[in-house]
Amino acid sequence: MFLYKKIVLFLLLSSAKRKRIEQAPIQWEERNVTAIQGTGGKWMIPPDAKESMNQNKMGLKGPLKTPIAAGHPSMNLLLRKTFDLYANVRPCVSIEGYKTPYTDVNLVTIRENTEGEYSGIEHVIVDGVVQSIKLITEAASRRIAEFAFEYARSNQRSTVTAVHKANIMRMSDGLFLKKCREVAETYKDIKFNEMYLDTVCLNMVQDPTQFDVLVMPNLYGDILSDLCAGLIGGLGVTPSGNIGAYGIAIFESVHGTAPDIAGKDLANPTALLLSAVMMLRHMQLQDYARKIETACFNTIKAGKTLTKDLGGNSKCSEFTNEICQRIKDLD
Repeated sequence: MFLYKKIVLFLLLSSAKRKRIEQAPIQWEERNVTAIQGTGGKWMIPPDAKESMNQNKMGLKGPLKTPIAAGHPSMNLLLRKTFDLYANVRPCVSIEGYKTPYTDVNLVTIRENTEGEYSGIEHVIVDGVVQSIKLITEAASRRIAEFAFEYARSNQRSTVTAVHKANIMRMSDGLFLKKCREVAETYKDIKFNEMYLDTVCLNMVQDPTQFDVLVMPNLYGDILSDLCAGLIGGLGVTPSGNIGAYGIAIFESVHGTAPDIAGKDLANPTALLLSAVMMLRHMQLQDYARKIETACFNTIKAGKTLTKDLGGNSKCSEFTNEICQRIKDLD
């Protein structure tokens, strides 16, 4: 049954042209998530955006830029903490027609999204010495491990690899690894591996086909998921989803905001479009997701109407219109 009446479409700091997902039975409810300061100077997302997400449970978000060293919090981190978006999911699959050094990548990175080095616990010990605390908890480690194994089972994946540095951070990464091992015992149908982060990076660029589903703490996931995106052509073609507690999920493109081409009809919309496909699948709207994904991949494979970063000279609107036409043809 279709449960979501509306989808929250988070607005970017600059406006963008949008097209309705072809015939999908959803409505958009637009909200701006530029951070504001509440009582006591605490940063927060606007109340109407929070209320909308809590009510509708599902969001689609474009890239947000956080000013560096300006006292402004990371909007992505603020969203994750506000809605307890504990699992970041990034499928990395080679796209036929888009030439890269690797042709058969098919893996998924699953990143614990709420703690680790990104917990935001930092302070000055003495002048010139800053301490940043890495937070790893049993509950969060077990939760992300269970998510990874359940994802593998639900998506007909055969192997989960826990990525860690428990040889160095024996207590923190050791706890994460311990929970992964415990959860693996309850999923006997899924093969379980464990590997050091540096070994994974080395093996990944040698032969990415040896990996299937990878689960890891926050910082490792931030780095490794971008590395994996590079294997298939970059962040411009890589979708992403953030799955949270209480049924909330936000899907997003994770590339930069590209202010240098804003308003010039040049951007590649593939990452955001494929993130919308992930969203539709999460909502069990499989047929709509399949049509849009097929039309997108067939457009890239044909090679006639591509944006500049994909090797063509077409505008964003032309690329999008070609995909929309292919969706109609599939109908």
